[in-house]
Amino acid sequence: MNPVLQPQIQELIETAHYRPAVSIFLPFKPVMTSKTMLSHVIKASIDQVERQLLRDYPSEVAKLIMHKLHTLVSNINYNIYKKSIAIYVSPVFEKILYLDIEMEHKIVVDETFEIRDLLYNKKLMKNYLVLLLSGTNGKIYLGENNRLTLIVSPPLKPAYIYRNDLPERVSNFSDISERKKIIMEKFLRHTDASLRIIMDAYKLPLFVIGPERVLGHFKKITHHKAHVIEYLTGSYHEFSVNELEKLLEPLIHNWEKVKQTDLLHKINDAADKHKLVVGPAEIWKEAMCGKGKLLIVEKNYFVSAERQNELRIIPLPPHPYSKFSNIHDAIDDIIEKILLNSGDVEFVEDGMLPEYGGAVLIKHY
Repeated sequence: MNPVLQPQIQELIETAHYRPAVSIFLPFKPVMTSKTMLSHVIKASIDQVERQLLRDYPSEVAKLIMHKLHTLVSNINYNIYKKSIAIYVSPVFEKILYLDIEMEHKIVVDETFEIRDLLYNKKLMKNYLVLLLSGTNGKIYLGENNRLTLIVSPPLKPAYIYRNDLPERVSNFSDISERKKIIMEKFLRHTDASLRIIMDAYKLPLFVIGPERVLGHFKKITHHKAHVIEYLTGSYHEFSVNELEKLLEPLIHNWEKVKQTDLLHKINDAADKHKLVVGPAEIWKEAMCGKGKLLIVEKNYFVSAERQNELRIIPLPPHPYSKFSNIHDAIDDIIEKILLNSGDVEFVEDGMLPEYGGAVLIKHY
């Protein structure tokens, strides 16, 4: 055999041995959905896979895959508190991933596995917070798509509560505007402290709405600048919920822009707290130790590497093949580990992270 052609022929043999690769992505919430209902959806998915395999592949291969698939799903854990599952099966590989991210129902029968397919299939969730301010009061809303729900706890004290807290020399001020300014600042500081509890619980992008003067003071005292996507100036405190929803529609219409702005804010905040990791080898090391909270990576960022006890970046063919794994590059390896440890992964457009080389990891803090 021609020694020049031998590697290419071997790769073709191995690739043929590896395919077909079946991926099934499913919402999976046993706490909220009955086992009977979930089992029905899983069975329907398996039936669809079988039809596609019998149509596109030899019957022997289809039977092998179906046997492995039936064995795998018979061992699904219905007593787990997760949001979705990903089922992977090929002639040489099978695995179930239990995930804390919302997934759309999807079936993929392809030549190879791509764990990125899992992330591209994440359910789009337009979740955000809205702080509505006036000169004397404040409200915090949770936004889910185009619907707002008032968050009652912790309540925001109206500004007049702080009048009795003023020192005597202030309460006797003849300058009423100065007195109002001090009262408003006390109110805004309390509001910001209440907002901290909400932000810690939800960790969502934030929109702040209020009169120009109030927003000016809020910007000076707030500890949440890193989370604010946009300030909307105006006196909207008497708006109904429906009117507020219409007011916010243009701001959340381009959700990709909102999400990527929020991710850049998260990166800057993590850097300030010394919780930002850069470089594929360092990112891989922290992810393998279960320290990865959020991986942010450009869509077409790939890293060829091999690993023993640590990651070593090496030049490999564009699509390296391993019969012992469903992972094709170091970033896929990192993605899987982060998801299994209840972390999250977000893609951004190519060129958004040039100063970080294309990927960053935010550690738990």
